[in-house]
Amino acid sequence: MNVAVIGGTRGLGKWMADFLKERGCQVTITGRNYLVGEAIASKMGVHYTSNNIEAASQAEIVVLAVPIEVTSKTIKEVAPHVREGSLLADVTSVKEEPAELMHKHAPDGVEVIPTHPMFGPRVRSLEGQVVVLTPREEGEWYQKVVDFLENEQARVLVTTPETHDRMMSIVQGLTHFAYIAVASAIERMQVDVKDSRKFASPVYSLMLDMIARIVAQNPYLCYSIQTQNRYIPEVHEAFLETFQNLKSMVDKKNQDGFVKAMSSAAKHLDDLEAALGRSDKAISALNAEVTNLKNSVGNEVGLRHMYSGKVHIGVLESLTPDFVTLKEKNKNEKLKISNIEVLSLEELKAWKTDNFPVKTIDVSVVLPEGAQPEVISQTIESVEGVVKSEVKDVYQGKQIPTGFKSVTFHYQTINSRSNEVVEDLLTGFGGSIR
Repeated sequence: MNVAVIGGTRGLGKWMADFLKERGCQVTITGRNYLVGEAIASKMGVHYTSNNIEAASQAEIVVLAVPIEVTSKTIKEVAPHVREGSLLADVTSVKEEPAELMHKHAPDGVEVIPTHPMFGPRVRSLEGQVVVLTPREEGEWYQKVVDFLENEQARVLVTTPETHDRMMSIVQGLTHFAYIAVASAIERMQVDVKDSRKFASPVYSLMLDMIARIVAQNPYLCYSIQTQNRYIPEVHEAFLETFQNLKSMVDKKNQDGFVKAMSSAAKHLDDLEAALGRSDKAISALNAEVTNLKNSVGNEVGLRHMYSGKVHIGVLESLTPDFVTLKEKNKNEKLKISNIEVLSLEELKAWKTDNFPVKTIDVSVVLPEGAQPEVISQTIESVEGVVKSEVKDVYQGKQIPTGFKSVTFHYQTINSRSNEVVEDLLTGFGGSIR
């Protein structure tokens, strides 16, 4: 499948290009800076051109991933050159105007699916992510796109461009505006944020992290969202009016008014139990990984850097509230806890299988008739270095004494000493190696 990502040298466009390349697509990215584009394309293993029309005219799927403020101009440039039978999509945070322009300028026979992935380029997969589609009609490409997204475990939401923009005026417009205002107020009051965290409740810490996540985004994108969605001015006015009303209640010591307003807002949010449950989980998650690490000191662990994707495997030497020290290949590696995630045993084994030389071994053992091969196989799998174990064969015949059975275990290991440990284990189960 030939895919052109217009504006694929950075941000979400680059993420999409990389994601589709990993799934076997032939990807071409475009960007204004030739040197940067060539370097990024070479690193990603995709094709680069600075010519948007050339890229679009040769692709089966054309994805527009340029900044909001140049989306309309880029649609007018690119859409007329998309081939008949191809798919034209965008990933802009505002949908009304881009959708209208794509339908207007795309030739007959080109299917248009205005799209908004509700995530940024920091995610590693589509699993659990929301992708909004706003097609005018459902053509042949529509079902292919839905099937692809659902196969990647994404949550697909289909609506109209108008409904999308109205909802985004709240989901993005209001929340971003409020969070940026809070961060700016903290700066204006010259609050030492690190110091404030020492006094923090779990809710404050979580909220501060969410605010930081918003203000750490591309400020030009946030500004464009605030200015390009025609429903946001109304939202701003409602927010400012509500703020002034609440402030007036506090200034005038109007307890009844404040309590009534807060209670009414809580009631309107609906399903508070579910909201409290989700926030409880988020707060618990802040501490769960640290607890897991505390219990793993002295043992082998796998840690993946959340942003680079690099996996560190070694013995966990020590940890502080902010850092872990890992002994990796006889060298101590200090990693910031907030930047890593702990691999599960299954993930650790899978990573070792993919990255270390794997040796396959079959071992046959005579065991008492009452022995449970599947249980023994699971025990073999727990041996250090063994990444997989299964029962290959169970045999009872003339060569096997009465009351016994011969079992062959098939296992894979990355540790040359595993064979000795496995044989000792089987002997300990009352077995005799054949």
